[in-house]
Amino acid sequence: MALDRKVAIVNLSTGKIDIKPISLEVRKKFLGGRGLAAYLLYKYVKPGCDPMGPDNAVIFSAGILGGTLASAGSRTDVMCKNPLTGLLGSGNMGGFFAPELRFAGFDHIVVLGKAPKPVYIWVNDGVVEIRDAKNLWGKSVTEAQWAVREELGDPDIKCAVCGPAAEKGVRYANVMTGIKNSNGRGGGGSVMGSKNLKMVAARGTMDIKIAHPMEALEFDKRYIEQITSAKVNQTMGALGTPFIWGATNSWGGLRTNNFQYNQLLYCDEIEPESIDEWSKKSVGEYNMTACFGCQVHCRAKYKIPDTPLARKFGVVGNYDEGPEYTSQGAFCCEPGCTRLDTLLICNHLVDQYGVDNLEIGHMIAWAMELYEEGILTNKDTGGLELRFGNDEALIEMIHQICNRSTPLGNILAEGGIRAAEKIGKNSIKYLVHVKGMGNLHSDERATPGLALNIAVASRGSDHLRSRPAIDLYHLPVDVLRKIYSSPVPYDGPLSSDHTEYIGKPWQVYWHENCYMAVDCLGTCKYHTTFLGATLPNFEDWSKVLYYNTGLEMSPKDIWDVAERCNIVERLFNIREGMKKDDPYKGEILVDRYFNEPARRGAPDVVGKTIDRQKFIEMRAEFYKYRGCDEDGVPKPETLKRLGLENIDKEPSLV
Repeated sequence: MALDRKVAIVNLSTGKIDIKPISLEVRKKFLGGRGLAAYLLYKYVKPGCDPMGPDNAVIFSAGILGGTLASAGSRTDVMCKNPLTGLLGSGNMGGFFAPELRFAGFDHIVVLGKAPKPVYIWVNDGVVEIRDAKNLWGKSVTEAQWAVREELGDPDIKCAVCGPAAEKGVRYANVMTGIKNSNGRGGGGSVMGSKNLKMVAARGTMDIKIAHPMEALEFDKRYIEQITSAKVNQTMGALGTPFIWGATNSWGGLRTNNFQYNQLLYCDEIEPESIDEWSKKSVGEYNMTACFGCQVHCRAKYKIPDTPLARKFGVVGNYDEGPEYTSQGAFCCEPGCTRLDTLLICNHLVDQYGVDNLEIGHMIAWAMELYEEGILTNKDTGGLELRFGNDEALIEMIHQICNRSTPLGNILAEGGIRAAEKIGKNSIKYLVHVKGMGNLHSDERATPGLALNIAVASRGSDHLRSRPAIDLYHLPVDVLRKIYSSPVPYDGPLSSDHTEYIGKPWQVYWHENCYMAVDCLGTCKYHTTFLGATLPNFEDWSKVLYYNTGLEMSPKDIWDVAERCNIVERLFNIREGMKKDDPYKGEILVDRYFNEPARRGAPDVVGKTIDRQKFIEMRAEFYKYRGCDEDGVPKPETLKRLGLENIDKEPSLV
């Protein structure tokens, strides 16, 4: 059955492996994927532990619909205590690893302790082993995956792997799978490296029995039509996620030159149409690919062009996938670079090093502003002209950070808060972050709802935890009312104006539950109300869950699961030191959001700042919906309603 997958608890210090079932009670409380992972993290991680120490855990999770007939049941969640922030570390990636893990008999691999030497975990048809990884250590992301396939004699093995950046202890290293699927923004790769764990490799031939196969097939046909007929996904299938960057940049919603501007000029080479043109030229007309079970095909393929820059760094003709719009932000608008070859080279390097593109791009752009302000000098940079628009300096800094090969690279590898402490000279003023995580490349000064989203997101500045992206579509209020009044009623204010403050706390709260639900199911956010108002959400998930797994849960039941899991993540953060107004671990925005007006873009963007008092009021309203007190701490009645009142006292349910 789809519900019979297990949890493996692997202790690398002792070599002990425990395999445990997932009860129906646990399924109904947490479903799977990110939700159950949050509970496991809360129960298995020692409070206050060093994130890079053996008391941390790293948890690899498939959603409850992974590998089934549900569309895009491909997503893998990786969770840990984040070495960058000291709070929740969590990321989600596509590809093929999660289905393979389920075919091998498991939904979750919980890794504890630290191995005395490099190892990898082998998961195969109900069996879990710890194996020697001395021949894998030091290899790039793709080299390591092909090496283990050759070692085990099976080209269909799927891997969740860390790269050289994680081995060097970079605090924002990713878990990767395939060529470029990245579990970013969570530090999971860094924790793997600290545990001497190179990868989890999975291969399975165990069937997933579909509860109601004919109904599941019929429903999935309609479900897929709903997804692929949406204009946003048709555009995604043609141009990939770069179309989001192109539209947002044209409007003026991207932080540029760190945070000095909000629109990148003279950037025709990196517009989505230009990327698509090169992609087709370099790999052929069929240039788009997809994750397991997905019909959208949003990911481009490419080879790096033969340019002087590519020759200098020895990457001419190297194959990769993407770049996603996050790479356009990290390596174009933030550092002020506009060349296509620079974008493709940087995207390739972070994929091979296994490092978070958003964080490393943010760190380099921050350092560039510090250099231009005179806070960093040529002595600090080793003579490198670390100025905005310097393509060679950008690429060179990626190497220096991922290898920790220079004093400045070593400092920036520690992340913004620690780096600012080392650099001093009021460098923290120029750091744009939430909870110690560098802000993504968007600029939310004209969008209060999106600003609230990044402030309260559980893992730090984030666009995938609660972003009401459809707020930018100016949908009629009656359409918004229909979306945001299901599966629970809402009769409060709503506004079609993205610059307004009213109604936005409910939208952020609703999307936070929406995205948690889809992460528990293990399907893709592009198949939800993330970017398209007509795309599936709770009503559809109730049906697809029943047809595939036999689990009967109403839309409201799934909403309650999402609420419960979000509260568990909030409890973890509070336990680890989050306070609402803490400048380093709080649910706040840096002063530049309030004090520096946007300088470029459309009329509804230019001159905008976030109103500090209205932001505080929005956050308080969000806390009310979330069932928290004025400090953002869940109330006792909220914990009781969600069955979490004894979470600290009761033994683990798994």
